[in-house]
Amino acid sequence: MNPLELAGARPGPAFTVTFDGRPVEALPGQTVAAVLWTAGVTSWHTTRGRGRPRGVFCGIGVCFDCLVTVNGRPGRRACLVPVRPGDTITTQDGPGHGEVRGED
Repeated sequence: MNPLELAGARPGPAFTVTFDGRPVEALPGQTVAAVLWTAGVTSWHTTRGRGRPRGVFCGIGVCFDCLVTVNGRPGRRACLVPVRPGDTITTQDGPGHGEVRGED
């Protein structure tokens, strides 16, 4: 059974955000991570030393593996940030400030 039907939830109308330049559908109340997972994206951050792919690990805002850039602001935890219509989300390389520090 669909979880929305089970809970009797009725989300508002879908809207569009962009991820790395491509349009992605989102629902009100979804986090960036939920939107990306739904779109089939499992990695949107690379580690600062070796550039290894990362996505959601803990899902509760503790581990920082899901860092993403939202509307030009780097270092946002995708598992905690709710999407808004028109958001621009981009893959974050390392710390997201243009520099590479240390090793993985």
